[in-house]
Amino acid sequence: MSQTYKKKLIEVAIPLEVINKASIREKSIRHGHPSTLHLWWSRKPLATCRAVLFAQLVDDPSEHVESLLADPDLRNLAERELSKRLQKREEAKAAGVSISGEEKPFTLSHMIIELERQRLFDIIEELVVWENSTNEQVLERARVEIRKSCGSELPSVYDPFSGGCSIPLEAQRLGLAAYGSDLNPVAVMIGKGMIEIAPRFKNRAPIHPGGAERNHYRNAEGLAEDINYYGQWVRKKAFEKVGSLYPEVDLGSQNGKAPVIAWLWARSVPSPDPAFSDVYVPLVGEFTIIIKTGQEVWLEPVVDKSRKTISFTIRRGGSKAELEIAKRGTKVGQAAFQCLISGAAITANYIDKAAAAGKMREMLIAIVAEGKKGKAYLSADDAPQLQAAKDAQKLVQSGAIDVQHLEAPCRGTFASNAQGRAYGFYKFRDYFLDRQLCGLSAFSDVLRELKKQVFDDAVQGGFQAYHSGLSAGGAEAEAYAEAVTFYLALALSKLADRGSTICTWDSSRGSLRNTFSQQGIAMTWDFAEGNPFSDATGSWKSCVGWITKVVELLPISQSGSVVQMDAQSCKYPTGTITSCDPPYYNNVGYADLSDFFYCWLRETCRLIYPENFDVITTPKADELVATPYRHGGKDAAEEFFLNGMRIALTNMAKNGSRDEFPTTIYYAFKQNEIKDEGISSTGWATFLQATIEAGYSINGTWPIRTEMSNRRTAAGNNSLANSVVLVCRAKPTHAEIISRSEFSRALKRELPAAIAELQAANIAPADMPQSAIGPGMGIFSRYRAVIESDDRPMSVKTALQLINHELDEYLGGIVGEFDADTRFAISWFEQNGMAKGDYGTANSIAQARGISVDSAKHAGIVESAAGKVRILKREELANDWDPVTDSHATIWECCQHLVRQHEKSGISYDTALLLRKIGSGKADAVKDLAYCLYDICSNKRKDAKEATSYNALIADWTELTREAAAIHDVSGERQTAMNF
Repeated sequence: MSQTYKKKLIEVAIPLEVINKASIREKSIRHGHPSTLHLWWSRKPLATCRAVLFAQLVDDPSEHVESLLADPDLRNLAERELSKRLQKREEAKAAGVSISGEEKPFTLSHMIIELERQRLFDIIEELVVWENSTNEQVLERARVEIRKSCGSELPSVYDPFSGGCSIPLEAQRLGLAAYGSDLNPVAVMIGKGMIEIAPRFKNRAPIHPGGAERNHYRNAEGLAEDINYYGQWVRKKAFEKVGSLYPEVDLGSQNGKAPVIAWLWARSVPSPDPAFSDVYVPLVGEFTIIIKTGQEVWLEPVVDKSRKTISFTIRRGGSKAELEIAKRGTKVGQAAFQCLISGAAITANYIDKAAAAGKMREMLIAIVAEGKKGKAYLSADDAPQLQAAKDAQKLVQSGAIDVQHLEAPCRGTFASNAQGRAYGFYKFRDYFLDRQLCGLSAFSDVLRELKKQVFDDAVQGGFQAYHSGLSAGGAEAEAYAEAVTFYLALALSKLADRGSTICTWDSSRGSLRNTFSQQGIAMTWDFAEGNPFSDATGSWKSCVGWITKVVELLPISQSGSVVQMDAQSCKYPTGTITSCDPPYYNNVGYADLSDFFYCWLRETCRLIYPENFDVITTPKADELVATPYRHGGKDAAEEFFLNGMRIALTNMAKNGSRDEFPTTIYYAFKQNEIKDEGISSTGWATFLQATIEAGYSINGTWPIRTEMSNRRTAAGNNSLANSVVLVCRAKPTHAEIISRSEFSRALKRELPAAIAELQAANIAPADMPQSAIGPGMGIFSRYRAVIESDDRPMSVKTALQLINHELDEYLGGIVGEFDADTRFAISWFEQNGMAKGDYGTANSIAQARGISVDSAKHAGIVESAAGKVRILKREELANDWDPVTDSHATIWECCQHLVRQHEKSGISYDTALLLRKIGSGKADAVKDLAYCLYDICSNKRKDAKEATSYNALIADWTELTREAAAIHDVSGERQTAMNF
């Protein structure tokens, strides 16, 4: 089958380990990170998107061998490197040591491709570092490579599932025109804020009174400064409206008055004990306010049964027993509590019925203030504070605060609870206290007043007095006023996230958690109400600060556009390439969750983008997720999802794919799905089936890790990747039909070499099955069909099973390349693990490999005594072992000593020194053995802990090799070495 396009880097190799580590690290970066502009669920790390787009656009060096050979400097470097490699191979053969990939041809062409590919990898390694995301030198190096591969006419990038807008944003950062679309209006607003609005005001000075103190403003720095200025203007005006509801507390004559930063509340229901049925008792998950050792602050309940009262006092410190009780609160189960006044059980069903009858209330239990000497903690009996809460209630009940926009029904965690419990949450209004409604409404009202003020100041500041707004493509006074208002509307949305009764108090940090601390809304029993007029976390000032910093750092080198449109019918711009992150099945209910923000954004943004806010809630019927309640059951929901995804991908293949470039599709999956079913899981199979039926061939799959881990090395743990990037091209119309046997032969012929390449790239063993799907499905999907013996087309699920079988065959075949003692140890370990077994059986296995048990014992691999044999554990190996002086050093021994040192000190000088001593002749074999042992531990012995050790070693292999190469000799002298 002839190839009419140039292969791109992503179709051959990418520095996956570097990308994964940068992506995981990015999760811990907050201030100024674009993800903090507005919450969106399951968005992909920018580092991943940046690297994937670069590799999707840049040619693989194998497409330019002749021109590369014509470069004298590169040719000379390749000749020197080739000579060293060939010498190393000969030395290894003379020593009787097998080298991984020995059959791979070593030619000048191959070497020059490898060197040039590494140069591109080095660009990616710089590109994915967060601190380089605004480094124009680094970005320009990447842009130069893209222009070299794409010519003078750079393609535009389109994401039909733009969501949090990570992909279009990174396309824009790389100098490409960026487009996106999404059915959800909240996602569309995020996209506009990311790539569409700020470029219209590039390099313009701020217009606020007293502004423009600098001579030059880059990118959106002027806009960011105005957002911050008018944000404080909004705060002042809002405080004039409702400031009286947020009184300060009196800390005494010496400390004076202080602003409250949080009111701590507990939900309460009537006691289930008939004797105390008129007493509302609190439902408290924990009484602790600060849990830091030596600085503990907690609430001690004071119960007076005779007066039927419950109050709380502030305690500091206390005995171990007291603090343990404080950590438990009154909770005795997932949604079950103990009545403080009677000791009776309060069940989840009792609570839900009480809430449905309007008998769930809120009880103020403590106050946190910001004093001159730090945080102060007060009991809840402060009269002015209690009165302020009552005043807010009166304002809402009188109708002075308009909450009509919050009357839409909510369908969060409560309404979809498996037991059918809603706990009184039926409308979005139910998520908020009355004072929270007053505060948020005040800011919303002022934002609607803001536009005129900014318009007048913009005209004074040099903008033309045009009344053409953002939706009409304007870029003068009216549009600028709308832009400032728009970004502050996003700040209000953030304030709502920090301003509901779902927010809790983080006793480990002494601060407020937000509503969406997870991908959903979880019921909270004791919660925290923040003060929007304070300076603490979750305040208006804090929310505006997050927005300001993001806008200031936005990359606006090119134009961008995001529109509201269904992926099944979206219109792709001419000449675009596609990269997208579609929703996966039922992982996240985007529409249901985003309604929480839509209710607030609609009040302000419908004046700017009326076409996106012409309905009460976000669109649901056409949302491409499998939601059973929406479609009448699980099966109907799955059918809806698969049919819709097939149509969307077909639209993409026909209209959003250029012949010169592959398409990249991110596929997120549930960990337990792959764990239970392997790579032929239903989720994998159905999504790949839809992709192939849409007209794509799958040329590659790259597992991407996007979540932080609390293990020693995030990339080294034994968990699966969180997403896979599918690399696809439109299938040729003249594709052939082949039989099952022909497909099997093609797999055996082509897959081993592809797996060897993945191993050479240090793909972690845990990710190898997903990575192997790429070349395997590349074979399967390049044909129009693979026909079974009964003339039925082979399913993707069957193809995946065959690919997985070939992977197992390959890993099993590696065993034959090791020394005899190592092959014996592998077989014995596979059968017995570290347990003892009969000497006779062990000797039979050894003799089949041309050795005896005594040979393995002499090698320091096994213990043999009293007719029993067992593998030595790593901690039993000799501490003074040295591979340089050991005359009977085996690959097994080298691997186990290296794993032990890596477990002890990770990527360290000691680990690198040991690898250096093992030497390059054996190092590749050690890595191969780690792959084999991971497979045995993970799939056959089901020993996850042991598997993790081998996975971690491979995950750190590149850095370890680099460190080893810096060691000049085994005496420990640190110098730069040319090769390892």
